[in-house]
Amino acid sequence: MIRLRDYIASWENSPLAELGHTPWAMTTNAASIIQGMISRLDSSYRITNNIAIHESAVVEDGATLKDAVIIGPNAFVSSRSYLRGGVFLDEGCAVGPFCEVKSSFMLKGSKLAHLGFLGDSILGENVNLEAGVVVANHRNEWAGKEITLLQDGNEISTGVRKFGSLIGDNSKVGANSVLAPGTLLKPDSVIPRLTSVDQQAKQLISAML
Repeated sequence: MIRLRDYIASWENSPLAELGHTPWAMTTNAASIIQGMISRLDSSYRITNNIAIHESAVVEDGATLKDAVIIGPNAFVSSRSYLRGGVFLDEGCAVGPFCEVKSSFMLKGSKLAHLGFLGDSILGENVNLEAGVVVANHRNEWAGKEITLLQDGNEISTGVRKFGSLIGDNSKVGANSVLAPGTLLKPDSVIPRLTSVDQQAKQLISAML
């Protein structure tokens, strides 16, 4: 059983906790979840067409935001970034230039540097993804196969075909690294630059033989 509080210390105090969803249910339903959150925001947010931007946030010209998105206090979204499919940026989060974020939740202080992709994922607080990091969300090599996760040696079925990663608080992922679908990183994880992380690698090799 995956408990989000084991990865995100503040989870129980988050408005998202009351939903009781699994991580993959949250990302699969990100757009509708965020639409519901938008309906409860106060007047410090500017809301247009299911895009909510806090008055202290900065969204540069040239950024593309598609339904539904929340940009929290003091968050930053660079020009040439692309947010779609339900995206939540908590207080102090940042998305750099030429990044795509899809159906994902970034909690306080987390950052995605330039030239990155974050798909169907949940980031805890103060996570840093350096330049060129790809958090993949689809097993292209396993056509039609659902995403599975490994936790403490136990395989967990998700029932979905798209899920990226659950990344714990204060984790760091080095530049040009790739996290395969279904990756779980415990709090304070450090992934060196130019690293490929695939926790299902043995299963993948077996399937190819």
